[in-house]
Amino acid sequence: MFFLGIDIGSSSSKAVLIDENKNILASAARNIGTGTNGPSIVVQEVLEAAGIARDQIQFTVVTGYGRVNYTQADKQITEISCHGKGIAHLIPGARTIIDIGGQDAKVIKLSQDGTVENFVMNEKCAAGTGRFLEVMARILNCNINELSDLSLKSKHDIIISNTCTVFAESEVISQLAGGASKEDVAKGADNAIASRVAGLARRIGIVPIVAMSGGVAMNPSVVASLSREIGEEITVAPHPQTVGALGAALFALEAYQKKEKN
Repeated sequence: MFFLGIDIGSSSSKAVLIDENKNILASAARNIGTGTNGPSIVVQEVLEAAGIARDQIQFTVVTGYGRVNYTQADKQITEISCHGKGIAHLIPGARTIIDIGGQDAKVIKLSQDGTVENFVMNEKCAAGTGRFLEVMARILNCNINELSDLSLKSKHDIIISNTCTVFAESEVISQLAGGASKEDVAKGADNAIASRVAGLARRIGIVPIVAMSGGVAMNPSVVASLSREIGEEITVAPHPQTVGALGAALFALEAYQKKEKN
């Protein structure tokens, strides 16, 4: 039996396929999200990777920002619940989840049994999100994947004081004009994100084990800056981009089992 989880974000689409024993059979992520053919692409990719047809899937759950517009799922579940479910499965004992995506950042507190206890989100400003890093990469004329390497070569700390991405952009341009290096600006961007997200985390309380998901978790220098800021070691989830989709797939399995019992 096969169960599908789909996570449709504002800027990316993810899918995970599992079996009845919770084994991950395939996963996929694309940097195209709501309003695109991204969901269809990642679903097709996991089906092809597993060698099965869509009609062989027993149950599908969709989550994320674009879930309300997706009509091919059996059930919709919020991304908060799905990220909690995914992390609890991948990192047993995790109590705090830091998820930084392209357009928002969220911190989720889990109870001892792995269920969501509390959460806080930053969704009204791009500061502290992947979008902030995209802006910094454009200013520094580099690929976003190169930011971490630049940051790790930094020799001086600089402060990006503006929490608004628009004003931060002007601030960084001025710093570069004043002689700041690309490496130091990249590290300053990491520290700015870390400061913003750590503030969110402190609002609900930071309880170890701290786990991290979302695309920004693949940036080692951001993870390191955030770990220093909160004073806790951070465990990055395997394939952090697809944690929400995995949680959705696990909910799909549970929903199917409940339906069968009834």
